[in-house]
Amino acid sequence: MQKILIQWYDKNKKNMPWRVNTNPYRIWISEVMLQQTQVSTVIPYYKKWMEKFPKIEKVAAADIDEILKLWEGLGYYSRAQNIKKACDIIMNQFNGKIENVSNLNELPGIGDYIASAINSIAFSEPHPVIDGNVKRVASRLWEMKIINTADIKKLKTILDLEISKERPGCFNQAIMDLGREICKPQKPHCEKCPISQFCQSLQNNTIAKYPYKLKKKKVPIVDVVVAYIQNHKKDFIITKRPANKMLGGLWELPGGKRESGESFKSALIREIREELNIDIQISGKIGEIEHTYSHMKINLHAYTCSMIEKNATIKVNEAQDLKWIQFKNIGQYSFPKANHKLFQKMRELYD
Repeated sequence: MQKILIQWYDKNKKNMPWRVNTNPYRIWISEVMLQQTQVSTVIPYYKKWMEKFPKIEKVAAADIDEILKLWEGLGYYSRAQNIKKACDIIMNQFNGKIENVSNLNELPGIGDYIASAINSIAFSEPHPVIDGNVKRVASRLWEMKIINTADIKKLKTILDLEISKERPGCFNQAIMDLGREICKPQKPHCEKCPISQFCQSLQNNTIAKYPYKLKKKKVPIVDVVVAYIQNHKKDFIITKRPANKMLGGLWELPGGKRESGESFKSALIREIREELNIDIQISGKIGEIEHTYSHMKINLHAYTCSMIEKNATIKVNEAQDLKWIQFKNIGQYSFPKANHKLFQKMRELYD
């Protein structure tokens, strides 16, 4: 099976920008970007990243705001934060070279999967990688339920035996490609699969049962209120989210979650008082935006506001930073996608 799989990979592998060579830094960045993100989405971001940051030292020398701006729209921003932290560590402790790092999975954002990908592809070490594609292929190949850490451990034991010792990186990429291109979640192309003769679920007509999935928990819906607070110069307030929070380091309109029983306006007045130590007057509603994250959905309600006391002292209680900016300059800052949806609505309303 190993030989057939690698032969198929040699004939059918996609020309991905990260496959130009086996540079460990290039492989690392691609694997981080590919987490939870489709290949077609990643490719343009990857190319821009490599143009801007071709080497580790470039990332280490860059400001985190510059990095987040380049990452903007790719989502899961902690990935970019961790790349920056890891590059700083590699420069300070390992002479700027990944090959000097004995335990890659001890670096921020590099778990067993990414460490295995780097070690197998860049250094030809026989470390199997286990991502969603690999789990799906394996679950059908061996009729396995892969739903917990014990199942993952069992799968790793199997793959440790199956992996090519001569070309481990190609073996790993072959299984990932097979899962992405042929062994799809719905309607897999079994007739095109190079290793279908080894597939137990195909032989037993159980393809539809795998991969086995647990019932998804109901995703909570959260109401969020934000304020577009303008002054007489038409500047408005943006605040930077704390680095250790979700969407850390990104800018946003100030506001927060509406509590049970609160009206939208009273929630916004409370949030702004708590966040900025000022009282606001709400003059109108801009609109409502829906946005879905992996673990929740939000309804973002935005209002135009002004400070009641024009010369009040703003105290930043929760945010990392605060700025007054012009609407025309929003492109200079990195915002979450929900905020960009809101800005688009504002352009449509006010242009």
